[in-house]
Amino acid sequence: MSSRRISPAEFEACVEEALSSVPASFRKYLDNVVVAVEDEPTDDDYEESDTPDEEELFGIFRGVPFFDRSSMVTALPAQIAIFRGPILRCCATRGEAVREIRDTVVHEVGHMLGLEDEEMPY
Repeated sequence: MSSRRISPAEFEACVEEALSSVPASFRKYLDNVVVAVEDEPTDDDYEESDTPDEEELFGIFRGVPFFDRSSMVTALPAQIAIFRGPILRCCATRGEAVREIRDTVVHEVGHMLGLEDEEMPY
């Protein structure tokens, strides 16, 4: 089955499943983080993530990393966005898409915890 046949509802369910697979020791930091599925990244997302225009962007963390936040929360909650279009365009099969969704969720949780790309645990 082609990854393009994953419906929006199925895609969201895969994101939820990926979030539930994040170890509890890390998941506890997601209490004040909105995780959203969006169809496509914006120009600002590309600029913020330093992703070249010719590359696909699968997800982004928007906000202040958890350990850099002050004790007083005055801003909007942080957000992790997972981009459906780029993931489905780059994955040939449903299995590849499910793995990429999980990897992207874990990657963005890493950014939320303040890790840089080269510090990710995979």
